[in-house]
Amino acid sequence: MNLRRGFAFASGSVLLVSGAQLGMRWSMTRLPQPSQWLTAISQGDVSLIALGVVFGAIVAYALSMLCWLLALRDLPLGRAYSLLSISYALVYLLAASLPIFHESFTLSKTLGVTLVILGVLTINSRRTPSSRNCA
Repeated sequence: MNLRRGFAFASGSVLLVSGAQLGMRWSMTRLPQPSQWLTAISQGDVSLIALGVVFGAIVAYALSMLCWLLALRDLPLGRAYSLLSISYALVYLLAASLPIFHESFTLSKTLGVTLVILGVLTINSRRTPSSRNCA
């Protein structure tokens, strides 16, 4: 097991899935219902950029899954799974920070995200007996 490589792949998975979430959100506010896409495309009433971002987000999800599978080779599941929570914090922070998403910071959401990050840090701050021999 190589913990650094595992954390690198887990981080890649988090970044890709976070980007995919933000891309989907941006696109879906600019597109009709998916059941109407073919009609809208044939009538020229659909943003091809927004549709492209949806498909790009799907590719990002697939790449995220590949990174996740590679991370699981090198990280104990208890540690790896907690790292996925970072995507919640990242999506919240970016959506509330970037004006294109029209989201806002709230005390309760910020407190919740802070607790999630503290939990991730707590889970990953101590070396497990098996990780001491593998790092």
